Amino acid sequence: MVRRTGPTNIVLRKLIRKLKKAANEHNAPIWDYVAELLSRPARKRVVVNVSRINRYAEVGETVVVPGKVLGAGTIEKPVNVAAFSFSFSAAEKIKQAGGRVMSIEDLLRENPRGSGVRVIA
Repeated sequence: MVRRTGPTNIVLRKLIRKLKKAANEHNAPIWDYVAELLSRPARKRVVVNVSRINRYAEVGETVVVPGKVLGAGTIEKPVNVAAFSFSFSAAEKIKQAGGRVMSIEDLLRENPRGSGVRVIA
């Protein structure tokens, strides 16, 4: 029988541990959900294009993508986006629209309770 090992990327494993700890300390189930999505196998991990962020996010909203953000499509709204990783074109498009690009760890430091954060998966 094959044992489930989880992600082998040490940075990702540390982030998952921090998210679970913050969820317990601050009673914020959103971080448990994000940690669960990041714990998936690589082939099932979340990949989101900026066009989807544009479609579902409101102006000035903070969005978490528990995976990678790609640059397909356009974004016209200033949105704060936190993700595990960004393609170069996605980061440029978000910045040009007046938004902010940050890591999930930065968002966790700024907003440990996770209030007002939308998960796009």
